[in-house]
Amino acid sequence: MTVTQPDVSVIIGAYEAMPYLIECLSSVEAQTIDPMRVEVIAVDDGSTDGTGEYLQEFAERAPMHVLVIRQENSGGPSGPRNVGLGKATGRYVFFLDADDRLGPEALERMVDMADRAGTDVVLGKVEGVNRSAPKSMWGKTVERTDVFSSNIKFTLSAQKLFRRALLDRHGMRFDESLFTGEDALFTMEAYLRADGVSVVADHTCYYLVGRDDGKHVTKSGSYTLRFDSARALMELIAELVPAGGRRDQLMMRPFLVTLLPQFGPKYLTDSEEVRRHKFELAKPLMDTYWTEGVAQRLKVHERLRLHLVAEQRPELLPDVVKFVKAKKQAAALLERKGRRVYLVYPHFRDRAAGVPDAVYLAEPREARAFPGYREGGVDTFMRRAVRKARRVLTSREVRHAA
Repeated sequence: MTVTQPDVSVIIGAYEAMPYLIECLSSVEAQTIDPMRVEVIAVDDGSTDGTGEYLQEFAERAPMHVLVIRQENSGGPSGPRNVGLGKATGRYVFFLDADDRLGPEALERMVDMADRAGTDVVLGKVEGVNRSAPKSMWGKTVERTDVFSSNIKFTLSAQKLFRRALLDRHGMRFDESLFTGEDALFTMEAYLRADGVSVVADHTCYYLVGRDDGKHVTKSGSYTLRFDSARALMELIAELVPAGGRRDQLMMRPFLVTLLPQFGPKYLTDSEEVRRHKFELAKPLMDTYWTEGVAQRLKVHERLRLHLVAEQRPELLPDVVKFVKAKKQAAALLERKGRRVYLVYPHFRDRAAGVPDAVYLAEPREARAFPGYREGGVDTFMRRAVRKARRVLTSREVRHAA
C-alpha cells in the first residue's frame, strides 16, 4: 500500500494546557481539509494536569494520524517544537499552541494559498480572544509579498504555515537557549530566506487565546530575557541583510517592540540597580545597531527615549517617560515656514541637556497631523534646483544649435 505524504503537519507543543487543549484539538478535528492530508504531532512537555492523557485519547479517536510524544519538561516552547519538526513528514508545517485554536477552514485555505502562489510562508489572519493580536498586516489578502514590502515584520509569532523544504534546506530550528522571542528569530529567518510570503486576510485562521491563569509564555520572564531576544534578532538581521535602508527597516522591529518597552512606564518603578543594569544591557546593542536610518523611522518620543539610552543619559530619561505615560500631546513648533515641525518633549533646546534638535524633528508621517505643516521642504528645494539646471542645459543646447 502506498503511503501518501500529508500536505500539512500540525505541531502542537503542550505544557499544562488543560482545559484549553480541549478546544484546541476540537478546532483541529473540525478542519475542512481531508483528514488524510493532515498529520498531528503533539509533544507533551512534562505536564502534570492531564494534558498527556487527553492527547492520547484524542489520538485514539481522531480522523487524522496523530503522533503523541511525552517527554520531561524542557523549560520552554522551543524544545517541543523542534522535536515535532524532527518527526514531521508533511509538505508544510503549522505550529499550533495548545491554548489557542484554528479558525474553520484555516488549514485548507493556507495550503491552497501556498500551492497556488508557490510561496514558502503563509500568514493566516489572527484574532485575539481575551488578549490583543497584531492588526496592521491584515488589510488585504496578498498572494505574494516579502518582509520589506509589507507589515509582516510586526507579526513574528510561529503560528504560520511554513514549507518544510525551506526549513530543512537551511537547517532551521528554534533556538532553545532563548526563553522568549525564539519564535521571532525563527519566523524572521523564514521571511528572509523564503521564496515569497502570502497573507490570507479575508478569513480568520487563528484565534490567539489569553489564559485566565496568566501562564501564557509571553506574560512571564525576566527583563534580561528581553535583551537576549533583541540581541539575537538584531544579530540575525545584520547577518542576513547588508547595512543600509533595508536593514534599518527591519531593525525597527526589535528596537520598537522588544527594546523600547524596557524604557517605558515600567522603568519609572524600577530600582536604581535595575535601571543601571538595563542601560548596561542596552549599550552594546545601541553601539552596534542604532543608526540614523532606524532613528528616522520612529516617532519623536520613541526616538528621543532610545537616543537617551544610546547616549547613556539615564538622568534625562524619567522626565520623558513620565511625559509619555501621561499621554500628553507635545506642543508643535513650526519653523522654516511650516516645513519643519519640532515636537516639544522634555529637554528640547535645553542647553544643559544638549539633546540635538534633530531628535525632536517630526518626520512627515507624524508632522502631517499638525496644522500649518508644509510637506516637502527639502524635496521641493531639490526639485527646483533640478528644474533650474535643466533650463540652463536646454538654453545652452539651443544656443549651440543656432
